[in-house]
Amino acid sequence: MPIRFFIKQWLMPPGLLLLLLAAGWWLRRRRPRVAALCFALGLGGLWLMSLPLVVQESARVLETEAPLAPQAWATLSRRADAIVILGAGRERGDPAWGGDDQPSPSALERMRYAAQLAKASGLPVLTSGGLHYGTPPSEAQLMAQRLQADFGVNVTWKEEASRTTWENARFSAQVLQPLGIRRVVVVTQAWHMPRSRWSFEQVGFEVVPAPVGFLGADHARPFAGLLPESRAMWQNGQLLNEAVGLVGYRLFY
Repeated sequence: MPIRFFIKQWLMPPGLLLLLLAAGWWLRRRRPRVAALCFALGLGGLWLMSLPLVVQESARVLETEAPLAPQAWATLSRRADAIVILGAGRERGDPAWGGDDQPSPSALERMRYAAQLAKASGLPVLTSGGLHYGTPPSEAQLMAQRLQADFGVNVTWKEEASRTTWENARFSAQVLQPLGIRRVVVVTQAWHMPRSRWSFEQVGFEVVPAPVGFLGADHARPFAGLLPESRAMWQNGQLLNEAVGLVGYRLFY
């Protein structure tokens, strides 16, 4: 895992863009034209990655699943047998919580939404997510603890082995399908939903998508989203990673 993570960080922005800038500096005297191209690609890529407008337009391409209408929440039990919440990482050792790990902001967004769906529908909940870099507790366990403590929702099952979206689906199937559960509400970020739905359908589930955290809506940013923002850099990185994953999953699974 550490080697895979190291390589991935340099093959994806901003790592790749920084390598292009470094190559441009290295080649500036020997290959000035190649150096100029590297500088243009590196700086241009960093600028585009920093723009909220690029986040908005890129997200609209990925966010193909419509949100669940609130008036349909109470009738979800007619369409599904369980709710599955996909893990989204964790924050390590926050002193405000006595040094305990906490679900990431994205995971909390999924949990909050799933809690409302569970209360409205009465459906049982499965949390899915393994160890973060091999360190316990699992993401599934963290989510289960906070769902009960913060939202009053008890988790029926915990899938604690997965490290990828594909494994979320495969290992959730090992837990639920022997119980006869093949219709699930999948809760994840809107931009992550196409790959998630595809993965769960590949392992035999009928999926009711429950996307949350849409980035493609018009967020009314000043100057039409053309001013660089640090948050946009992270969001664009997530969207690009998702686009690559969406293609890769169809090629390798």
